[in-house]
Amino acid sequence: MTYEIKNAIIQRDSLDESFNLVDPKGYFEDKEVLVAIDGNTLITFQLLINSIIKNDFKKWKKIENNNDFPEPVSKLFIELGYSRDELTKLLEEL
Repeated sequence: MTYEIKNAIIQRDSLDESFNLVDPKGYFEDKEVLVAIDGNTLITFQLLINSIIKNDFKKWKKIENNNDFPEPVSKLFIELGYSRDELTKLLEEL
């Protein structure tokens, strides 16, 4: 079973600072409002979905959040208990 996160690239024009939508598959051609997410966050979402599909969530550690400041979402897998090798393997599977 395959799941897909529909995405496109929003690119800033260096001359007038406007943004251009690069959407070669045409996912968003009829949309009036879009949300931008940085690349690291998108990859993290994709990894989370793949981990859930493989039932990896059964081995996840409970995350205790005692911080007053938000952590970057890319740090989530470390807090869930993944090793560097496991993260490398997950990234190779994308």
